[in-house]
Amino acid sequence: MEDLHSVSSPRRILSLSKKRRTLISLDRDDKAPGFGLSGEHGPKPSEVYGFVGSITTVVATGVYLIWAYVPDSWLHSVGIFYYPSRYWALAVPAYVMVSIALAWLFYIGLNFMSTPPPTSFNIMFEEEDRPIEPISDIGINRINDLMFNNKK
Repeated sequence: MEDLHSVSSPRRILSLSKKRRTLISLDRDDKAPGFGLSGEHGPKPSEVYGFVGSITTVVATGVYLIWAYVPDSWLHSVGIFYYPSRYWALAVPAYVMVSIALAWLFYIGLNFMSTPPPTSFNIMFEEEDRPIEPISDIGINRINDLMFNNKK
């Protein structure tokens, strides 16, 4: 019989009684939740890729901002003499934004070209000979037959 001061769950039994020592019982298949471990095989690849990607993004942003805003004399004093022209600090983001905008407009235009015009009969009728059945309610007799009389 369990103590009145115990908490029971499928995974853990914890006794809170003052008379007894605190007992914790865990199942063998109980994993530590929240640590992102997939069993005994270590972290998931998606978590590793996400972590490495986020660190790489922060470092690349820092290097870009230092290259774009720090004066040449400071870079020379640190020992950095070869780096791209500052023109590319503005040109590359501008080219990327214009390319994205043009791709977006091209995608919308391609969709408009592949859609038939509103006056086309292809929108109203199917190409098949069989017409579409009109929408109607199913009678209660048919529903009762389907639900209750076809039991095998």
